Amino acid sequence: MLRILGNRAYARLLSAQVLALLGTGLLTVALGLAAYDIAGAQAGVVLGIALTIKMVAYVGLSPLATALVARLDRRRVLIAADLLRAAAAGCLPFIDAAWQIYVLIFVLQAASATFTPTFQAVIPDILPDEEDYTRALSLSRLAYDLENLLSPVLAGLLLGVMASHWLFAGTGLGFLASALLVGMTAIPAVS
Repeated sequence: MLRILGNRAYARLLSAQVLALLGTGLLTVALGLAAYDIAGAQAGVVLGIALTIKMVAYVGLSPLATALVARLDRRRVLIAADLLRAAAAGCLPFIDAAWQIYVLIFVLQAASATFTPTFQAVIPDILPDEEDYTRALSLSRLAYDLENLLSPVLAGLLLGVMASHWLFAGTGLGFLASALLVGMTAIPAVS
């Protein structure tokens, strides 16, 4: 299965995905702590609304974003989405009201709703062989599953040596590193 990592374009894109996923995992932990700092006893409500916005924005905007960027340069779309996500994450340490969390989470998820389908559409063009494509999908799924396990552990370790708002910096760095890796990758044009 790991043989497909010999394809440099795919290896870079998978690395970009992993870094962005780690950043997203740090964001989830930091968001809960920020909600507590802002809302105290009402943090559960704030976090529940933020996570609802996160899912509704992603699910609702993915089809629309996919249609809007279908004919654009996919590498530029991926980079722009990562940069927008990094910018939103960079604003999160400075929030002081719940509505700001909601707006920034919506922006971040709108960018994710653009990034993920575009990323998934690139993979079969880079790996046209069906077996390689299947392996790539398996590795991508593995990255999602491992992120769910490892991000909270990483966040916990980082919280042992830094303040919680620095987790947002880790999120931003993950998206910036993803943008850099995508920028270094040759992505076939839309046919």
